Parts: sequence; structure tokens; C-alpha cells
Amino acid sequence: MENKQQTTDDEQKKTKNKPFDPYAPHKIKWWGWPLLALLIAGTIYIIMSRDKGKDSPAAQQGKPWVAQEVQRSEGSVFGTFYHLTYQSTQPLQEGIEDALKQVDASLSPFNKESVITAINNNTSTDTNPMFVEVFTLAQEVSKETNGAFDITVAPLVNLWGFGFKNMDNVSQEKVDSLLPYIGYQQVKLVDGKIQKEHPETMLDCSAIAKGYGVDAVGKYLESQGISNYMVEIGGEVRVRGYNPRGELWHVGINKPNDDPASISTDIEQIIQITQLAMATSGNYRNYYEKDGKKYAHTIDPHTGYPVQHSILSSTVLAQDCATADAYATAFMVLGMDEAKKVLAKHPELMAFFIYSDKDGEMKEWMTKGLEKLIVGK
Repeated sequence: MENKQQTTDDEQKKTKNKPFDPYAPHKIKWWGWPLLALLIAGTIYIIMSRDKGKDSPAAQQGKPWVAQEVQRSEGSVFGTFYHLTYQSTQPLQEGIEDALKQVDASLSPFNKESVITAINNNTSTDTNPMFVEVFTLAQEVSKETNGAFDITVAPLVNLWGFGFKNMDNVSQEKVDSLLPYIGYQQVKLVDGKIQKEHPETMLDCSAIAKGYGVDAVGKYLESQGISNYMVEIGGEVRVRGYNPRGELWHVGINKPNDDPASISTDIEQIIQITQLAMATSGNYRNYYEKDGKKYAHTIDPHTGYPVQHSILSSTVLAQDCATADAYATAFMVLGMDEAKKVLAKHPELMAFFIYSDKDGEMKEWMTKGLEKLIVGK
């Protein structure tokens, strides 16, 4: 027994005097395990909290642009004006104008040489990549909205005139004569060519082309390595990255004032966004009245007559401006109740409606997702 005890004492002395080896395995005391678990849990919580803060819009910040990198561009296109702000060491005006010309050459009914003009005149059935992209998206939105959005509405638009200036000359007989040629199902894209059931059917992409033009310019900027920009054409907007101050982009939604002359530019809400596009259809400042109620200048493709829903202005946010543009128009036709049903099926969309209540007072409604983007008035 004495020899065994002596051996144990000698081993303890050797261990006590042995230098500490950080790579050798070490036993953890029983009370160390709970402490280790607590430290690990705390570390995970801190990392998750930090990452969660990065995801919130208010926490997102980029680097302010240096003065030499702030480029601005403006001009006229599609019967309206465009404004751009983008971060670049050199101006890209030539490329921007070229992108817009390509859209015009494909989708403008006012361009006698455009693809859509040839199709409407039945002189050609050929398309190009831009036309195919817009046509495909238009058909998709038409299906999702039960034809509320319909690019075959052109004959009816021509009948009523811009702003319904021909309203007094419109008759039920004239409307009925055009309805057989209206309907997105009557036009198909087969092997890159347009097939129409009736030669009289005409296409009007004005409710999506402006938004598509915004996207075309945005994609061009991105192809040039630009990651921070805002493109605006006639009120339709696409933003990516951050503004010159290194903040999220601030975009205004106009205040609903009775202003037929469109003089007022008061802001109803300001939202901060990035990686999104916004489009507005209808104009609460430009409406017609019937029996004391206000109605927007929008034609229902199903009836051939102006819609008589309460929405006066429809603003939609989506990943791309063409999609936002198309749905904004569709919601004008659908009205509040049906628009809300579509939005429930498309959580990727956000919307802001200005509408007239039963007493003729202007009110606003917005999706919950959009509420989170508001930063002030």
C-alpha cells in the first residue's frame, strides 16, 4: 500500500510541475458545462441580433457618393419627361438614349416604323426580344386579373379619345361594334410571331411600355456596373442601391387634392425603398363626375365603357417597373374589393390606393407591407 501511495504522489508532483500544453485535452469541471452553454447561447443571440438589424430598412446604409460620381440626366420620351440620378465616374447619356430609342422602336404606336405599328397595320407579324418580353408579361397579368389588364383595348381607347374627349360622340352601337375585337385571348405569340384572330384587333402597350422603359434604362445602367441609381419616367420609378447621401431612396406619393389643372405637387406620403420599382395609374386630379361621384379615366375592356369604381389613383410597388405599371392599371379596372383579392394572391406586390368614399370624400388605403416603408409626409 505504501508503494502504491508513493507512486500516486510522485505522478501528482510530475503533473503539477509539467508545463501547460494548450493543445492537450483537458477535463472540464462539472460546473463548467452550464457556463459554456450560456456563453455559446449568448454569442448566437448577439450575432442574430446584429444580422437582424442589418436587414431592417432603417439600418441599411451605403457609402455617400463623392461629388465627381453624381451623374444626372433628363430629357423627354414617350410624351413625358425622364430624370435619372446614378453613381458613375462618367456620364452615360448616349447609352441611356439608345435604350429608350430601342423601346420606342418596339412599342410606340406613334412611331410609324415600330414593331407594334406594323402588327396593328397587319403589315408584319414579326416581333423582337423587347416586344416578346412585354407581350409575355402583359398576357400573364391579364390572366392573373381576369382580363382587367388587356393590351387589345386600343380600339376602345381611340373611340373614347384621350381624357374621354370624344365622350359625347360615343354610342352603345359604336362600342358594341368594337367589343368582338377586344380580348387578350384573341392574340397569341407563336414562334416569335403574333397571331390575331381578327385583323381589326389592335394592341396598345401604353399601360406597360413606360414602366418597361424605366426597366430598360435601369438594366442598361447595371450592365455598365452601376449599382446605385434612380430612374424616373413620367412618375414611374425604379431604384437600386442607395442615394447620393448613402441612404435608401426617398420617393413621394402625391397628395390627393382636387386639382384638375394638375398644378399641385403636394406629397401625401414619403416612402424609403431600394431594389424596388413603383408605378401609378389613374390621376385623382384628372377625373370626370357623374351623378355627383368622381370616376377615373379608365376603360373596362369587358364593357367598353369607363370604369365606375371608387379608385381614383393606384400605386403599385414591385421588383420591376413593367409589372408595377401593368398591375396599377389592372387595379383601376378591378376596383377596391377585387384588387385586394389579387393582392392577397401576390404578396410580392405592395399597393397604395386613393379612392372616393360613398360621400365623395377622398380616402387612402395601403397594404401592410407598404405601411412599413413610410417615413413621413
